[in-house]
Amino acid sequence: MSSRDEEGDLGRAAELTARARMGVAFTGAGVSAESGISTFRGRDGLWHRYDPYQVSSIEAFLRDPGRYWSLAAERWRSYAAARPNPGHLALAALEAAGHLRGVVTQNTDGLHRDAGTRCLVELHGNGRRVRCLDCGAIEDRAEVQARLERELPPRCGTCGGRHLKPEVVLFGEPLPARALMEAFELARGCDLMLVVGSSLQVYPAADVPSTAVERGVPLIVVNDEPTPVDVAATVVLRGRSGELLPRLEAEVRRRREAGDTAAPSRSPSSDGRGTSS
Repeated sequence: MSSRDEEGDLGRAAELTARARMGVAFTGAGVSAESGISTFRGRDGLWHRYDPYQVSSIEAFLRDPGRYWSLAAERWRSYAAARPNPGHLALAALEAAGHLRGVVTQNTDGLHRDAGTRCLVELHGNGRRVRCLDCGAIEDRAEVQARLERELPPRCGTCGGRHLKPEVVLFGEPLPARALMEAFELARGCDLMLVVGSSLQVYPAADVPSTAVERGVPLIVVNDEPTPVDVAATVVLRGRSGELLPRLEAEVRRRREAGDTAAPSRSPSSDGRGTSS
């Protein structure tokens, strides 16, 4: 694609985004990859090195929580060091300006919240908390990680149980019912769907963007690899979200400040929606 074509696609995406008042961003691992967190299914994804059903299923966890935590210890280092990148910040800015109603994410790292996103639906849970499956007690993930050098698997600080599990959805577990309900509610009411950094290969999460597309809502895809919904997209921006989203947000802001589009009158999250985790 020529630079002229790319600028044209970016301009079209900015036009659609500037008009949006109830837009929804649906994000996947590609967004967090630019903060140093490995993807699962990308070119260098974790599932090219590990069998997910052997290391990240609920059955495998219950059978051998120590093995799960051994891998989790390796992955936690990148989690703990990660900070929001320009893509996260651009989405938060679009929400604050009233163009996005909220963000639905498959990521569990909490970086959207750190970036300032207010209306956030975390479809696959939040990896910063750990819950004991034996007694239900909740602990901070960082505190549990700190114990791994002296106990593996880590024991619950309340009951001594050995089934401490991060509050993320493993293979074989259902998605949180409330988060799924809120995600589809957002998709059914949006006037723009912005898919960013997701391969759209995990269901039912991947059905969320399709719900908006079936309503005839404009679809913008920002990804460095092809996705199954590219053929239905109004605009496809091929590249890294950390580079493209700031350019998109800047162009939307320029148009708004120049009076090329009416400023959104709705205040962010004015529908009373909280957050889901």
